[in-house]
Amino acid sequence: MIEVRNIKKSYGKLNVLKGIDLTIPQKKVVSIVGASGAGKSTLLHILGTLDYPDEGEVWYDQENVSRYSPNKLANFRNHHIGFVFQFHHLLPEFTALENVCIPAWIKGDSRKEGEKKALHLLEIMGLKERISHKPSELSGGEQQRVAVARALVNSPKIVLADEPSGNLDTHTKTELHKLFFSLRDELGQTFVIVTHDTELAEMSDLKILLSDGRIYNK
Repeated sequence: MIEVRNIKKSYGKLNVLKGIDLTIPQKKVVSIVGASGAGKSTLLHILGTLDYPDEGEVWYDQENVSRYSPNKLANFRNHHIGFVFQFHHLLPEFTALENVCIPAWIKGDSRKEGEKKALHLLEIMGLKERISHKPSELSGGEQQRVAVARALVNSPKIVLADEPSGNLDTHTKTELHKLFFSLRDELGQTFVIVTHDTELAEMSDLKILLSDGRIYNK
């Protein structure tokens, strides 16, 4: 489904990624683990086309997106990639429903169509009774589930998550992890998750160890 070939990335004299080759299979939960500074988030950003590699290529379904123009890449990202971050980045002035709708409206969906898809996802997340609440009225776990629904609203090929449970308590973290696997099973969703959480890493279908800018197991 997704393949990266010989990805290299440096910031000044700091070599962060030193030749990454990786294939991400469909309908799997994939975790990327490693010490801080190993290059995990950098790799995730390149997978998500938020950053360009210095060398190498990123392929989605036989298509080399590394060659896309910035505008074409932004459109591709909106249609095909969902993002969940450690900090949920919900817009405080909008309700849960509106926050989930935003990527759909950017894509070009009508207001009614976007709300229909968002409502369906929020129901899956167990948030049907919270759709009119603003982020400040939601718990941390509820806010993160809204963020997951927002990532899914355009039916992306893949959801990329960077420490999505890093700010959650143990119970809420466990519930979020279970949600990823239920979405894999129910929606056939693919997840790539950067995490320090050993429990989530061991549950994953595929665990990737990144150390000093290189992959040491696949």
